[in-house]
Amino acid sequence: MTHRRRRGLVATALGTGFLIAGVAVAAPASAATPTVSCTSAKAALATKLKTDITAALANRKGTIAVGLYDRSTKTTCTLRSTTHYDSASTVKVTVLATLLWDAKKHNRYLTTTEQTLAKAMITKSDNDATTKLWKQLGLTKIKGFLSAAGMTQTTPGANGYWGLTQIDVHDEQRLLALVTAKNTVLSDNSRAYILKLMGQVISSQRWGTPYGAPSGVAVHVKNGWLQRATHGWRVHSLGTFTGGGHDYQMTVLTQDNSTMSYGINTIQAVAKVVHKDLAAS
Repeated sequence: MTHRRRRGLVATALGTGFLIAGVAVAAPASAATPTVSCTSAKAALATKLKTDITAALANRKGTIAVGLYDRSTKTTCTLRSTTHYDSASTVKVTVLATLLWDAKKHNRYLTTTEQTLAKAMITKSDNDATTKLWKQLGLTKIKGFLSAAGMTQTTPGANGYWGLTQIDVHDEQRLLALVTAKNTVLSDNSRAYILKLMGQVISSQRWGTPYGAPSGVAVHVKNGWLQRATHGWRVHSLGTFTGGGHDYQMTVLTQDNSTMSYGINTIQAVAKVVHKDLAAS
């Protein structure tokens, strides 16, 4: 098993990367084929994004969900925003947010050990570090953060299977909104810390939503990838972007991919047109 592939596997309470068959299978997508929906303060931009995202996905196989929000132009695009997916490593942003939220409640800073684990978890997608923090927090605190954050459609993975947390585009976009703008859930320092680590992700894991981002735009990313017997590869990417007159966040979740690379290419086809259209607006 390659080092890169192992990183994206689900860690269990036993520390192994292998899964029990049939655990927490994601709900099937709706029978009706959903379409991309976009709104914007700039009507022409909404039309362009809808057309270009639809075209980017026209010949792509798999079940694909998309979320985009640009504060600068009040632009929102969605596709399958409430379809649930196994989170894989994208849940690590939620784990870090929970850790910081809980520390704020207790009026304390992160310990040196917590900082070391957090950095490894986000920048290298380290599974062992994630498992330690997941166990330390426990489901009560994780659920407490999800409630405070308004992430009502997210269900933490049971029995230590954090990578089988059920997520959807709506809640991931909600999380990215909390990370990127002032709010009462996460302190300014907490938000800056999350963005700092997402900005330091190692180069081999900076694929996905950053693809095609214009030079000069600050990029923060966290990806997830997981292969299971059902629905093939799950390949996901969360990204936030600031610069060029824009302040936007993007979530692309995919499953039923034949390979990890196929899923990455699907996400990047979407990201490329989003960055291009926003830069031109």
